Amino acid sequence: MSSEQNKPQAEEVVAENEVEQPVESVEAELETEVEEQAAESAGEEISVAELLERLATAEQTVADQKDGVIRAKAEVENIRRRSAQEVEKARKFALEKFANELLPVIDNMEMALQHANREDEALTSMVEGVELTLKTLIDAVKKFGIEVVSPQDEAFDPEKHQAMGMQEVEGVAPNTVVAVLQKGYELNGRLLRPAMVMISKAASVDTSA
Repeated sequence: MSSEQNKPQAEEVVAENEVEQPVESVEAELETEVEEQAAESAGEEISVAELLERLATAEQTVADQKDGVIRAKAEVENIRRRSAQEVEKARKFALEKFANELLPVIDNMEMALQHANREDEALTSMVEGVELTLKTLIDAVKKFGIEVVSPQDEAFDPEKHQAMGMQEVEGVAPNTVVAVLQKGYELNGRLLRPAMVMISKAASVDTSA
C-alpha cells in the first residue's frame, strides 16, 4: 500500500517539474527577446542620430557650395566689367600718342597765321590755304574726340589751365583768363595738354595816402 500511495505523489512531483521547466524556458525567451528589442531600439537611435548629423553636414556643404558659386559669379561679373572698361579706355585713348604728335603741327600753323602779313596781296592765297588746312585738320581731329581748350575770358581752372603769369586788368575779376598764350587740348575728356594762360589779379590798394 505504501508503494501505491507514494506513486501518485511521485507523479505529482514530475508534473510540477514539467510545469516549472516550460515557465523558466518562456521567461528566458522573453528576456532574450526584450534584450534583442532593446538592442534594436538602441541601434535605431544611433542610426537616426547619425543620419541627422550627416544631414546637417550635407546642408552645410550645400550652403558653402552655394556661397562659393555666388562669389565666383560676382568675381566673373567684376572681371567682365573691368575688361569692358579697359577695352573702352583703350578704344578712347588709343589715339593719345598720335594726337600729341599732331598738336605741334596745329601750333605751328596757328603761329604762321598769327604772324602772316595779311596786307600783302601776294600772300593772300597762301594765308587762305593755311587757314583752310588748319580748319580741316581741327575738324578731322574733333571726329576722334579731340577738343580745343581755349579759355579766353573764362575763370581760371587749374585742372585744365597753366598760369604763366598774372596781371592787373581794370574791370576784370581776379583769376580770369585775360590771354591764351597756347591752346590746350583734351581727348575724350582726358587732358592732353593744359592751356597756357595769363590771368588777372586783384587791383592793388594804394596805401600811400
